[in-house]
Amino acid sequence: MPKKRKFLMTNILREQLIGAWRLVSYIERPRDGSPIRQPMTDRPQGLILYTPDGYMSAQLCAPERSHFTSGDWFVASPEEFKAEATTYIAYSGPWQLGEQPGTIIHGMDVSLFPNWCGQRQLRRARIEGDRLFLSSVEPVSSGGIEIDATLEWQKCSRQI
Repeated sequence: MPKKRKFLMTNILREQLIGAWRLVSYIERPRDGSPIRQPMTDRPQGLILYTPDGYMSAQLCAPERSHFTSGDWFVASPEEFKAEATTYIAYSGPWQLGEQPGTIIHGMDVSLFPNWCGQRQLRRARIEGDRLFLSSVEPVSSGGIEIDATLEWQKCSRQI
């Protein structure tokens, strides 16, 4: 692809990504051939934000999560903490377009999963109308098996 066309396509993707997107689906495809999974159910909730100055934040969770009995974040049972941590994904950091067309890099300055802190993860990105499709490039470990993740997001309209 000529450099000028690649640059134009890259700028278009960057401009289209800017803003807020609401999670529509999150699907994991195990590499061992076992059935697909929806770890946040078939009604996941979440937002991913891309700012013009190069930062992003992703928050994903299962719907209808239980409240902590105590009502205090720091006074919860081990079971409550486990349920919270296994039904929520959160990370934020810088983002940039990848070297290959149609890829982006998520930098993880902070994450609910501490193993991700400091990582840079490559994603495939495709936009069709008001839908953003993100997928993992490298397999991810989830529930003890290697999976490929695919997430569908819908562009948010401004609401208050």
